[in-house]
Amino acid sequence: MIDCHVHIERGPYTREWINEFINQAKSREITDLYLLEHTHRFREFQECYEEVAHYSEYQNDWYKRRSGVLLQSYINLVKNYKEKPHHGINIKWGLEVCYLPGIEKIIEQLKKNNTFDFYTGSIHWLNGWGFDHKKEFWKGEIVNDVYKQYFDTEVRLIQSELFDYIAHPDSIKCFGHYPTYELDEEYEKVIHVAKSTTIQFEQSCGLYNNYGHNKIGLEENFLKKLKENGIQIITASDAHRPEDVGRNIEKALALINEA
Repeated sequence: MIDCHVHIERGPYTREWINEFINQAKSREITDLYLLEHTHRFREFQECYEEVAHYSEYQNDWYKRRSGVLLQSYINLVKNYKEKPHHGINIKWGLEVCYLPGIEKIIEQLKKNNTFDFYTGSIHWLNGWGFDHKKEFWKGEIVNDVYKQYFDTEVRLIQSELFDYIAHPDSIKCFGHYPTYELDEEYEKVIHVAKSTTIQFEQSCGLYNNYGHNKIGLEENFLKKLKENGIQIITASDAHRPEDVGRNIEKALALINEA
């Protein structure tokens, strides 16, 4: 089984810390473990988050608390692990990239340098607004408009052709807000552009594991349409702690097979 989305951000960049994730992966029969970090953690991406930080005092404080790490420190960890790999499990190293204006050139340069094994694109911000932070921040938002903007942004993310995976592709539902219109047209727009690329879509347990959402992974119709169109789907826990590695991956895989 594969867990393609595991964050290491809550501990030091040491082999001891990484081994905690590896040991948990083995205990849950995960054979392929993809470790990553959010771009918002690194100083080198600061200019991309200016709109986010200026959006509100809350977001400014949130960003300041989580940013400022030097990207090279993460690169050094990756190089160290690749020089002395851990046997018994396949490990890949990557970045989860918040898709934001201006991010493209930075990612293009990193890819030229062969810095990481994979790049996962995600949407966490719409015009600077962090829709997945607090439920109360949705007050006053027009849900239908938010959904349209979210999926339009997802189309642009895929069209950039910078990413190997797209993280939690319908995470806009994180707090249980759903539009009053059918989403098939949105799904089809996304799938239309995805078919001409090699991008893979996560069947993510993240909202179920981390937000208490009542569904694992993609909406049933979205999942079915991806499968019908031959688009690759990959399982992800979106773990942020060693104990969550592989959590509910088996269930996520079963849903893919049943769709």
